[in-house]
Amino acid sequence: MTKLDNEILSGVKTFAFIGAAGTGKSQRAQLVSSLLNADYIIDDGLVIHKGSIVSGKSAKSERNQISAIRRALFEFEDHRNEVVSFFKMMSPCSVMVIGTSDTMVLRILHKLRLNVPTKILRIEDVATSEEIAKARRERFNKGQHVIPVSHVLVRKNFAGKLVGQLRVFWKSKNQSEGEKTIVRPPFSFYGEVHIEPEAVKQLVCFIATRTAQVSKVTEVNIIQEEEDRLSIEIKIAVTIGDTAFLKLATSVKERVAVSVRFFTGLDIKHVNVVVSEVLI
Repeated sequence: MTKLDNEILSGVKTFAFIGAAGTGKSQRAQLVSSLLNADYIIDDGLVIHKGSIVSGKSAKSERNQISAIRRALFEFEDHRNEVVSFFKMMSPCSVMVIGTSDTMVLRILHKLRLNVPTKILRIEDVATSEEIAKARRERFNKGQHVIPVSHVLVRKNFAGKLVGQLRVFWKSKNQSEGEKTIVRPPFSFYGEVHIEPEAVKQLVCFIATRTAQVSKVTEVNIIQEEEDRLSIEIKIAVTIGDTAFLKLATSVKERVAVSVRFFTGLDIKHVNVVVSEVLI
């Protein structure tokens, strides 16, 4: 990237709305954003304007929790670039970022090249302890989440089950602005997830050795290419069979890349496979 590509979008004013997971932030998002006079809301990977999704992709559209966390933090390059381009086009404007901690909000703002927040509101500022406790019971007992978007739009951006709708009334010409959708994702996630390289190695060995003619994996190297991308180098011992070695290595390469992406949510830059031994 050039220096110009990394410039802060100075025309975008930012606010933060912070609270622990399951405390009711998304349920109050539209009201709080209207109090702050924010034009947009960033919530779980989505950019929302008056109850409509205008950019981004929901973390709740992901089918595993690691991908969901990375989606919420805008760690996927195409997702991040789409949202950055959107705010460049909309500038000057203001946006309220919802997060579970100050660190999470600052990380999102850094990823999207936005300024630090001029004002921070916390869930305790707008909800009573009883309301927060009730919201946490709904999250932990029922696994239900609230998305501050109409259910019609959520259907296109969600992988789990739509449970119900909420409607909050206040003076607005936009009928969808006060709509919220209650959803149940295919998983629940809280906090951060860390994957040890050894876990990736074990997954690679498991997938590779379940390919016909692969006798064993003799070596696996996991290389961190960039902040959120890996390269994998595999050496395998194979037996002679119906499949040519080049075709066999290509098959292992494709199966490993797809499987690691699916089970871990990590971006794979390269998978290199070397046939190091032939067993007769």
